[in-house]
Amino acid sequence: MDFIPADFLDIIIRLLLAAILSGLIGIERESKQQPAGLRTHVLVGTGSCLMMILSITGFDMFLSQDSDVIRFDPGRIPSYVISGIGFLGAGTIIVQKGSVKGLTTAASIWVAAGLGLVIGIDMYFVGILTTAIVLITLHFLEKVERKYLSIYKQKTIVIVAEDRENAYDMISGFFEESEVEVIGFQIENEELYSEKNASKYTFTINGGNIKNESELIKKLQKSTIIYKVIV
Repeated sequence: MDFIPADFLDIIIRLLLAAILSGLIGIERESKQQPAGLRTHVLVGTGSCLMMILSITGFDMFLSQDSDVIRFDPGRIPSYVISGIGFLGAGTIIVQKGSVKGLTTAASIWVAAGLGLVIGIDMYFVGILTTAIVLITLHFLEKVERKYLSIYKQKTIVIVAEDRENAYDMISGFFEESEVEVIGFQIENEELYSEKNASKYTFTINGGNIKNESELIKKLQKSTIIYKVIV
């Protein structure tokens, strides 16, 4: 058995292309500071490509010896890769206070595994087209979601503050400074803070911009007239 196979150039192209395409997705995830970034996606895509190459060429020697006895199923190893990658994707999903984060990154890892498999079987056009679709989905459709579908990302912020004449103006000013859009609000007396003459403000906002929302929460917590902030 030769140390360097006759089709080594083809194998190099497959592995490198799988690493490049999956790496492009990883760079996009890295730019969004997701837990699975460039290295994770490159490893998943390259590893999947390796498993596909093993599946379609790794057992040629055994098949050539006695093809009547050995039955060849090239889809068995790839099926294990697809199901097994789910465990890695699950590690990027975070459930906190009833909200789920990391689903998109988990899906991108799953797609990176698929890219490695199709590149490993010489389906280059399919791999390149899929990469383009994924990058468009992750980058451009996110902007579409924030602009046109933000109604589905509504969040509620409850603020207990001192009941004074200009309290609402001060609080709403924090929202404007942080560029957080308020859809609606409700004001009512807060019985737990009745001795401090407090009111409860319930704001409904368009969520989606984590940075702006974090800045807003920090400003609210630093305010001397605000007793409590509930997100």
